Amino acid sequence: MKANELKPGVACIFDGKLYVVIKTEHVKPGKGPAYVQAKLKDPKGGGYIEKRVGSSDTIEGTHLDRRKAEYLYQDADGYVFMDTDDFDQFTLQDDIAGAAMPFLRPNTVTEIVFHDGNALLIELPSAVDLQVAECQPGIKGATVTNQLKEAVLETGLKTRVPPFIEIGETVRISTADGSYMSRSKE
Repeated sequence: MKANELKPGVACIFDGKLYVVIKTEHVKPGKGPAYVQAKLKDPKGGGYIEKRVGSSDTIEGTHLDRRKAEYLYQDADGYVFMDTDDFDQFTLQDDIAGAAMPFLRPNTVTEIVFHDGNALLIELPSAVDLQVAECQPGIKGATVTNQLKEAVLETGLKTRVPPFIEIGETVRISTADGSYMSRSKE
């Protein structure tokens, strides 16, 4: 594939290692040839790298298999998921699923990315709705201030929420950084 075909979610191989494209930027400087600046994630190690390649360069692409799976439960072996197409159950270890698990409650359907039959990562939506399990009581009239209070959500995720949020409310959380976005509309 040509470098200018890179886009988020595409898998490619650089220096013999598999990477998933997170972000791309096509740059045409006033002087010199055009190039593509790409942010790549190593799905096995979890690290990020930045690569700059000429827009006409050829890159080795590879196919990723995305399957919908339902998170069932956690046991001693790891996190158990069920493929929603064929109902096969499989277990993901903490190194693959760990970062995504604070955003998934049981019976949540998500996409899991596979390469050559091996799970690489869990693709999360940009935001999830979670219920507040613990937080300090709200202070009357505190809606004007910009202060946040600590809250623990139903999955164990800790985040900071506005003072008017109460235990039992459902809030929308960003999966990019775990921050509070808004009250849930549900």
